[in-house]
Amino acid sequence: MSGPDHCTEPKGHRTEPKGHTMRSGHRPERTRPRRTAVRVGAVLAAAALVAAGCSSSDVADSAGAEVSGSAGTATSPTLAPPTSTTPPVDPDALPGMPPVTDPHNIYSEAGAGMLSDTAQQARPLVYVPHNDSSDVWVIDQNTFEVVGKYQLSGELQHVVPSYDMKTLYAIDDTGNHATPFDPNTGTPGETFPVIDPYNMYFTPDGAYAISVAEARKELVWYDPHTWEVEDTTPTPECSGIDHADFSADGKTALFTCEFAGRVAVVDVLSHRLERVIDMPTRNKHMGPQDIKLAPDASKYFVADCDADGVWVVDGAATKVERFIPTGQCAHGIYLTRDAQRMFVTNRGEGSVSVLDAYTGEPITKWHIPGGGSPDMGGLNAAGTQLWLSGRYDDAVYVLDTSDGHLITKIPVGDGPHGLAVWPQPGRYSLGHTGITR
Repeated sequence: MSGPDHCTEPKGHRTEPKGHTMRSGHRPERTRPRRTAVRVGAVLAAAALVAAGCSSSDVADSAGAEVSGSAGTATSPTLAPPTSTTPPVDPDALPGMPPVTDPHNIYSEAGAGMLSDTAQQARPLVYVPHNDSSDVWVIDQNTFEVVGKYQLSGELQHVVPSYDMKTLYAIDDTGNHATPFDPNTGTPGETFPVIDPYNMYFTPDGAYAISVAEARKELVWYDPHTWEVEDTTPTPECSGIDHADFSADGKTALFTCEFAGRVAVVDVLSHRLERVIDMPTRNKHMGPQDIKLAPDASKYFVADCDADGVWVVDGAATKVERFIPTGQCAHGIYLTRDAQRMFVTNRGEGSVSVLDAYTGEPITKWHIPGGGSPDMGGLNAAGTQLWLSGRYDDAVYVLDTSDGHLITKIPVGDGPHGLAVWPQPGRYSLGHTGITR
């Protein structure tokens, strides 16, 4: 969210997006009810250009991009593909979801070195969207050099990997747009309309893309191939609907309600809001933000900026069990590749708390030299580096995950936010800045 450490609601949101017309739509192959649809026109041709691997210059020209630096010096890391044996499909899981291979670690297929064939083709880059300068900067992971600057528009919030890991989307919630990036070239395609995408997620079966329409207090369910709207879930009790994560069986999604001090529980099959869970300390200013399911699915960790720590919600998503203090304005949550440790960014004090990923017990705290405002980001594919946007310092920090020392600080544009480190290990992406399983 925009603003200083304790912030007001983001600037520039429209309550009614422009340029969307509704029509009836039906997908006969699905068992779910008929949905209202929005037809997107020119985006399909643009998506085809990206998928077909059109030249970087053609795609950049179509997006009005400004390119700087080297175009192809980085090479993908040599990492082994997944080797796990596929278990029987759980009859109680969301139909079509890849099966959980290790119930004690739902992230077992996203360990270090476990790049899919698709992900191995991607250049090792970091994509930095900027709220204020309305551009995406691309950084080479190997050299730490900025190799591309792409001027887009609006208030760019996050760069989101698609479910199949073939596309990255830079999303703009004030202009109601998404811009696809080809991870093999690091260049953008044609921008297309999406309703108020503050954040974006994909259901664990890959059937839907969910635009988290923060200003409208709703979730907009898209067909991720045609980008037609298939359903809308009103969330009137969830002001500031924000980040999300999914249960181990894929049937439940939890969305944080930043301006209401709550978490919303949504049924993935019916798209219905089931209930809301109030945080014991309910601030309506800058409350719950990032959320992460524990590796054994026994609990959810919810970072709360106003509370300066992490709430623990039970695995059934019915109640708050306890609170873990971390630091001023706890915001982002990331797990190590072995899923043993959890990193919590404390944006208000320039630190990262390291917790046990299963229990939440504090291990240590790392302080960024000179302070800073660590916000969103992710680990590199090997899990050796943690990349974070410096939200209010126009910088990107790269930390060593073994001891937390600052490897480098990279100056970037105005208001860096939800950066994506790509490629990522895993079989599929749930969205955000790169949640994979």
